Amino acid sequence: MHDTLASLVERALANNPRPLEFYLREHSRLSGSRANTELANDVSHLLAASSSRNPDGVRTLLDYFVSDDRKMAASNTPSEFIVLCGIIAFGTCAAAQPVWRVETYALLSQYASCSFWRIRDGVVVAYQRLLIADAHEVIPRLKDLATGGSYLQQSVAIAAVAEAALLYSPEMFTAALELQRIVLERLHSTPTIDRKSENFRVLRRTLGYTLSVITAAAPEQGFALMRECASWNDSDVAWILKENLKKKRLAKFPQDTEAVSKLLASRSS
Repeated sequence: MHDTLASLVERALANNPRPLEFYLREHSRLSGSRANTELANDVSHLLAASSSRNPDGVRTLLDYFVSDDRKMAASNTPSEFIVLCGIIAFGTCAAAQPVWRVETYALLSQYASCSFWRIRDGVVVAYQRLLIADAHEVIPRLKDLATGGSYLQQSVAIAAVAEAALLYSPEMFTAALELQRIVLERLHSTPTIDRKSENFRVLRRTLGYTLSVITAAAPEQGFALMRECASWNDSDVAWILKENLKKKRLAKFPQDTEAVSKLLASRSS
């Protein structure tokens, strides 16, 4: 598959993108329960490797993948997979080519509001590639989404940093925890009538696992935030905390998880 894919990428960069597009569609695994993310990642890395010697060709192909007419693509279809490939590749290539980043950030911010969960997952992956390249530049972008973005954009922001491999330094997990706090506080201040929307539920479900990822990397700070949140007497925040306490990654902190559980129980009684 790799030899075939590499050959098709070269043809696409020579202004013949249709064979590559047909190949990606055929091997997308959509419609289905799981898209071929391995293939999307392979395409992104091949394009990033070509971005120095053929920047114009790579950029033209990326624009082709996420062209305006594809915004009408239906969910769980090969057409959606083409957009997914483009988004992940944009992030991977911008990680290698800093001059592309401003436009890439604008693209990712736009697609972070997409109603299709696979596309948002692709945005998360793209941000993670950029975080690996330059976390100091990317973190402020994610904070902008967390502080001023929609529910879906907030969801992408906190998911982007909820990756154990990224939480390699005090600076990273401090920034990641700050993002969780920003979004949790915004959620806590959300009026009851607005909490019935599907996008709010998406954000709530995302917080239902991201906080535990950060807490596993920085348990003292993470559990301190969880204990604080437990005192807010907010049913949605309580649900988020309970979901995180169920995660196996926190099982090695029985005293801390029990303390948060007791605080939640005392608030509900």
